[in-house]
Amino acid sequence: MAMRDWVRLPSRWIEDGGLQDLQWTASKPSGADYTAALMVLAPLAHEADEDGLTKCTYDRLALATGLSRAKVSIGLSVLAEVGIIEREPAGRSTFQFANYHLAGGWSKLPAQGLYNGGRITAFEHFHLRSMCELHALKLYYLFVRRRSNSSNMAHLSYDKIEEYAGIERTRIKKGISFLASAGLVHVEHLKSRLYEGRHANAYRLTNLDAYNHFGTRGRVTTLWRPKLPSDSRPG
Repeated sequence: MAMRDWVRLPSRWIEDGGLQDLQWTASKPSGADYTAALMVLAPLAHEADEDGLTKCTYDRLALATGLSRAKVSIGLSVLAEVGIIEREPAGRSTFQFANYHLAGGWSKLPAQGLYNGGRITAFEHFHLRSMCELHALKLYYLFVRRRSNSSNMAHLSYDKIEEYAGIERTRIKKGISFLASAGLVHVEHLKSRLYEGRHANAYRLTNLDAYNHFGTRGRVTTLWRPKLPSDSRPG
């Protein structure tokens, strides 16, 4: 069966502050382990069935992410430890997403457009060596969670990013630049409705609702006022 353009990603854990706990440290789990976990999370979601059950071998996850089998295993263990998945609920190479059918608890995750030859091409930029890589993936999943269906963008100030993702303000810009260079997000510059003469950024995921952007609906010149979390959930 062909992969879909987008899939459900259970994302309530992001709203509840789950990204804040994934910090770059030398202790176990290390920052590199958290990076591996967030890399493995994407293909697991891409392969999940209508009940959130994924049947996927280590080899397939290694191909999709570019990680070694050992790093894939570590990433899966981290995802299980933080309660995002359950390992082997239906035998070997099976994984169950927690809260898969929770109302308002899922978000659209780009799928088919991320791949070339079975591999997520953006992950060629990730080598588990730097804090910036972890920050970039945390930002990516935060943008997935907070994306508005109507504008197809995540409208987030640095203050909100710091609050939800647990990334120091001085490191946010570098993480966003990494995401953009990897081809995972487009950064849109909008005029602020709250502060005359000022601008703010909004973030549009690549490979998701590609026809919903400034060029197809006319350029929006004002930044929307901050919305409640429920306004940005597609579920």
